[in-house]
Amino acid sequence: MIINYAIGEHVENAGVHSGDATLMLPAQKLYVETVRRVKRISRAIARELNISGPFNLQLLSKDNEVKVIEANVRASRTFPFVSKTLKADFIEIATRVMVGAPMAPAQISLLDLDYVAVKAPMFSFTRLVGADPVLGVEMASTGEVATFGEDKYEAILTSMRAANLKMPKRTVFLCIGPLQSKLEFLQSAKDLIDMGLTIYCSQGTYDFYSSRGVSVSLLHKPSTNVQPNVKNYLAEGKIDLVINIRDSKADAGSLTDGYHIRRTAVDFSVCLLTDVKLATLLVSAMHRRHHGTAPSIKAWDEFGEHLPQTHF
Repeated sequence: MIINYAIGEHVENAGVHSGDATLMLPAQKLYVETVRRVKRISRAIARELNISGPFNLQLLSKDNEVKVIEANVRASRTFPFVSKTLKADFIEIATRVMVGAPMAPAQISLLDLDYVAVKAPMFSFTRLVGADPVLGVEMASTGEVATFGEDKYEAILTSMRAANLKMPKRTVFLCIGPLQSKLEFLQSAKDLIDMGLTIYCSQGTYDFYSSRGVSVSLLHKPSTNVQPNVKNYLAEGKIDLVINIRDSKADAGSLTDGYHIRRTAVDFSVCLLTDVKLATLLVSAMHRRHHGTAPSIKAWDEFGEHLPQTHF
């Protein structure tokens, strides 16, 4: 049987290594039926493998169809994060199960949590000369931060700031390849302008958004050598944030314009986002903050005061 469990949710879609993904706990958008199926699958795996101790699963879910990507019969880096968030020492519980010591399940109700925790990755692409700073199935992060907020917007803002992403104050450059991603980011582009930011775009992105009434300006790609050019703007510190979504993973590491844009952003310490799900969530959080109040940064023990305190 399952003694205790926690179901987190990645902001990014499948295809990003779990160690590089942004994790929210408790999950914010899962269907009740999806949760039921995840629990049923977890029990079946634990029973079939005769697991006595910690284990973690990576699952893929779409329209309540749940598939297992991998099952690891061990603790993961997420265990301390889960323990801190739920204020229940999962490692102590797992250890007691492994050695047959007396134990009782921690009293946890994920639906009753009145806060959201976010675990966000940190990268060191500046130290990897020439590396393409994109996310994929191979892990690239070298660290992580954990933050808490009253809701997912407050938590994601705090986590991005903790991971050294500076919020744009003047300009944002958009280079979004897939049509679906352009559509998905449309409202976010409008929100950025509503916050008083200047939006620059590559040619295709400029054509798409300007045709839909969004006030954007054109910057040419590096290979064109036409001015105004995004590479020069990055080098001169004229851009605060780059949002670059690739058309496909086929160009990873190749010397495309997208690669040069991403690499130049990293080399000149310009903040970079390469996932449309994370970008839209962050812009929504920024927009809410712009029209409301700044996120309230509180200590860990100020959240969930109704939960039992556990010492680590």
